[in-house]
Amino acid sequence: MYLPNKLTKHAKTSMLSKIILSCICFIVSCKNNTETSSLVKNTAAHAQKKTITPTLSKSFKAYWYTGEAEISSYQLEQARYGELRTGKAVLIYVTEDFLPDALVKAEHPNPNNIPVLKLNATKTFNTGIYPYSIMQSTFYPVANNGHALKVSSSVQEWCGHAYTQLNNHDAFEIMSHSYFQGEADKTFTLKKAVLENELWVQLRVNPSTLPVGNINIIPAFAYTRLKHIPIKAFKANASLKTGTYTITYPELQRTLSINFNPEFPYDILGWKETFNSGFGTTSKVLTTKATKLKSIKSPYWKKNRNQDKILRETLMLNE
Repeated sequence: MYLPNKLTKHAKTSMLSKIILSCICFIVSCKNNTETSSLVKNTAAHAQKKTITPTLSKSFKAYWYTGEAEISSYQLEQARYGELRTGKAVLIYVTEDFLPDALVKAEHPNPNNIPVLKLNATKTFNTGIYPYSIMQSTFYPVANNGHALKVSSSVQEWCGHAYTQLNNHDAFEIMSHSYFQGEADKTFTLKKAVLENELWVQLRVNPSTLPVGNINIIPAFAYTRLKHIPIKAFKANASLKTGTYTITYPELQRTLSINFNPEFPYDILGWKETFNSGFGTTSKVLTTKATKLKSIKSPYWKKNRNQDKILRETLMLNE
């Protein structure tokens, strides 16, 4: 450090002391600002992850927090390759705790766990000689205060299988795998928008909160897979009438109508999905239909013995 020679020894010492003191104050100030900034960031991150305990009605708790799942079976007429195929559909709803970071089921109690209502929706049907098996999983916060935390979809048939998964972080993070050329392995992000998959669960929490009007919706993953179209938001119009929720996608020439019990627990009675089924010469506008057969409440994960097969008869799944 340079100090002018004309200064006295005392003056030099005094000036040097002031400079050192200023440096110390500056360093301490920077440190405090850094710590404060870090604290703010950590607090914000914690606040974002911390779950606000939802206010749930007594009827909701009494129905959904009994240690059982709701299982509903449906007679299915599925449009595929320009023809209708008979099959079965099953909707399995169950509550569980979800880890906010890993986005998987929580195995242990923790105040940061997020309570969700999970839907596993399955379809099975045959196309000629070979079978199709489709499953979509949606994890939706029972607080009904945001998008689904996670959505996954898998399709299996004799040509191969495909898998898609969405994780809800700062954006929708999507990975997709397929045996088709041009669709093989992809990872990308999407700006957040309404997910068709989540609407099936939001309906069960509180149908009056379903979005209506002209909105952008990301179609169900099973639909985009079977139609080989990009996963993205499309313009749609949604309407809610007593016991019926309808979504129309003008660009896709597709309409989905879900019929449900207008009284709690808002169970789904069936649905219709009209779209252009098939490709090329097999292309034809058809309507997929699902009609409810039976519903039961059961801890199905414990019903894995041969003697429990009778429950499949109850659900009319062996026909």
